[in-house]
Amino acid sequence: MAETVTNWAGNITFTAKELHRPHSLDALRSLVADSDRLRVLGSGHSFNEIAEPGVDGALVSLAGMPAEVDVDTAARTVRVGGGVRYAELARRVHEHGLALPNMASLPHISVAGSVATGTHGSGVRNGSLAAPVREVEIITADGSTVVIGQGDARFDGAVTSLGALGVVTALTLDLEPDFEVEQHVFTELPLAGLDFETVAATAYSVSLFTDWREPGFRQVWLKRRTDQPLPDFPWAAPAAEKMHPVPGMSAVNCTEQFGVAGPWHERLPHFRAEFTPSSGAELQSEYLLPRPYALDMLHALDAIRTTVAPVLQTCEVRTVAADTQWLSPAYGRDTVAVHFTWIEDLEAVLPVVRRVEEALDGLDARPHWGKVFAEAPQVVRERYPRLGDFRALAGALDPSGKFANAFVRDILAD
Repeated sequence: MAETVTNWAGNITFTAKELHRPHSLDALRSLVADSDRLRVLGSGHSFNEIAEPGVDGALVSLAGMPAEVDVDTAARTVRVGGGVRYAELARRVHEHGLALPNMASLPHISVAGSVATGTHGSGVRNGSLAAPVREVEIITADGSTVVIGQGDARFDGAVTSLGALGVVTALTLDLEPDFEVEQHVFTELPLAGLDFETVAATAYSVSLFTDWREPGFRQVWLKRRTDQPLPDFPWAAPAAEKMHPVPGMSAVNCTEQFGVAGPWHERLPHFRAEFTPSSGAELQSEYLLPRPYALDMLHALDAIRTTVAPVLQTCEVRTVAADTQWLSPAYGRDTVAVHFTWIEDLEAVLPVVRRVEEALDGLDARPHWGKVFAEAPQVVRERYPRLGDFRALAGALDPSGKFANAFVRDILAD
């Protein structure tokens, strides 16, 4: 390989024999048809080997492709190219007086890569980032394009697809009318006596943050749509200053707080779009569980907080509405997600990840596809009841396994 390519955090160095950056759809089709093994590298914001093609494979980046963002105001949809990131998509959609229903905490991630791995924002009624997708365009193994839309029997396997079906060149998403959001931050929410369901439903989007050095949550971020009631939050004190999710870090790069209203795309993420991380001095893990298990999960983690806290920067708890995507971590169930931002030390972090997984045993936790986890593939497979359907779909669209790296083969194994 002529150049060294790493993921965003730098903990993965890809071993691909080549990195391709095609600039046209025709060039991409030819590349796919002529390749034996191929994986797509999105914004690189994964923390495991999901994008690793292996020494006999090639990586392809869509960053050089035309940054298509075609808004249809009449239909309230947007067709977005496979290499586009949320910050650019959101800006263009907002210019047309429209909105996405939700965003992740970081707006710098690619749209196609995010929905392919089940990435999400927060809100008891808000689905994952894949929820607004109505159509996906994929270049399959022979270089031809397949378009799979809602109503197609394959659709629920085609969006959250781990890159195992082909190269996603475009997605069409449903939009809604523009709205504004204001953000309120509270501090020191006790774990004792927590009514999780009530707290999680207090606002359009709710995030709970803790460092697990003490029981309870150090911060609560409420994101309220201004067309919805003002939240009453009597369980914690309003923050006296602007906050960063990681204790001790400057809030200068965080989205506006103290109830200052602004466009949806400038409040739903935790971080400003104009702040571009140069590197990720961190590792990340996340587990998604049935929402009725939220308190069981929190008490299980509190019981091991002396193990977790020394290698933790922050832990975030959010909710995700159920969906029907076969490989979505929120498939078939309203979900609570617990996210860990670890220090950048895999040797120290991995034993703690294993300890977290042991603590969550019996709670049907599904790891986020793009983050650090230690669960055995056979355990993960058991938690996806439609995995067999996805395996059949991958076999139909990619019979030779051109897009199946070691990560995918482990997940899809019989």
